[in-house]
Amino acid sequence: MGYVKVLKTSAYHKRFLVKYRRRREGKTDYQARKRLVIQDKNKFNSPKYRLVVRCTNKDVICQIVYSKITGDYCIAAAYAHELPKYGIEVGLTNYAACYCTGLLVARRLLTKLELADDYEGATEVDGEMFEVEPTGDKSPFTCVLDVGLTRTSTGAKVFGALKGAVDGGLLIPHSEKRFPGYDREAKELDGETHKKYIFGGHVAEYMELLEEEDPDRYQTQFAKFIEKEIEGDALEEMYQVASSGFLTLITATRVVISSESAAFSLCRPLAPLRVLSHPGRTLRRRPRTFALQFHPSV
Repeated sequence: MGYVKVLKTSAYHKRFLVKYRRRREGKTDYQARKRLVIQDKNKFNSPKYRLVVRCTNKDVICQIVYSKITGDYCIAAAYAHELPKYGIEVGLTNYAACYCTGLLVARRLLTKLELADDYEGATEVDGEMFEVEPTGDKSPFTCVLDVGLTRTSTGAKVFGALKGAVDGGLLIPHSEKRFPGYDREAKELDGETHKKYIFGGHVAEYMELLEEEDPDRYQTQFAKFIEKEIEGDALEEMYQVASSGFLTLITATRVVISSESAAFSLCRPLAPLRVLSHPGRTLRRRPRTFALQFHPSV
């Protein structure tokens, strides 16, 4: 047998450090997560909130999350599949849907924290840069954007959710450089272009173009729009009505547990016990007993 070079010795395997599970699965960038989660020690137990935005093939997820040693805790969430309740029945994954989902989670959170009246957000959607300013005794709710593994290119959908959350009244540090319509040479944001994306104008243009050039593909790609009888001209009005509806229809869902509610619940009855007494006698059963268990939600 010829000479065989040992590439990985026993010393290598003894010192091999297995990476975190979510790193092995390619789901979490721990270098970025550390900078998003870590909190200064002089702030003691103050949580550091994050606006977590994730876009899937069929849904958009926006959550307000803070971290503890035991894991992440979500205090408010909104999903694109909720938008049909507000009039948006199709196109639930585009830039406009991301904007509406971010706006929805912002109004839902502020209503829950009783800050909705103090911070109404942007009263008019014009696509321009908008930042929440402190008013009154209560400070605005501050969080940072968490995009996960998404590439933060100019015009990405995650920035649509960011814009919606900011217009909804949240204070999120950001700049205008990644919004659609930003000109790198002039170093300024074209508000009209950004407004067109917020209200689905780019989708309407593509629908009209595809309908003229390739009707067969138009029938396939926009089948849901055709089924709902929604044309490109009606998209802007649909998103405008939904955006204005978020500011008035959102109410916090509160669960009030009264003192008369069942704090103790009867669990499954214990199995009957049979006691073997004198050999000449028959088996006797003990009376059935029930265990009282304290309800964890009270």
